[in-house]
Amino acid sequence: MSRWRPPAEKSTALITAAGHARLKAELDELWRVRRPEVVKALAAAAAEGDRSENAEYTYRKKQLGEIDRRVRYLTKRLESLRVVDTTPTDPQAVFFGAWVELENVDSGQTSRYRIVGPDETDAGLGWISIDSPLARALLKKRLDDEFSVELPSGRHTFAVIDVEYETAAKG
Repeated sequence: MSRWRPPAEKSTALITAAGHARLKAELDELWRVRRPEVVKALAAAAAEGDRSENAEYTYRKKQLGEIDRRVRYLTKRLESLRVVDTTPTDPQAVFFGAWVELENVDSGQTSRYRIVGPDETDAGLGWISIDSPLARALLKKRLDDEFSVELPSGRHTFAVIDVEYETAAKG
């Protein structure tokens, strides 16, 4: 069985200023704090002698590999990202960074989402990736527009109730 996997779909290289700052802080934390701690623990485990039966040594080697992988990813990703920190000229239309309140036309249920880059999505906060089907369908919609979108739970019709940007948004 081969280890080949098809290349991942290219994700949009947009990020909010706050998301960019979080990724830079994570990279800094990994490089300046966590990695030196793990290297020190790895050296201590290696000094204990026989490495073939040393679980601490094996664990620390694996942990160091994971940190190095994440550092490489973040370094490359931060170079390719474009920070979007401006409000669009038409603040009534939905673009990247918008907080959008939607009403499900069928059920009457309302939901609030923020359209963010794929590196900062967080379902718990209502932050959805610009690459998601819902966000793609929302782009350029305006207040009171209705639209249909195919979601994993089936086809749904939504109405745009409110559009806000970070300066006025709650969250």
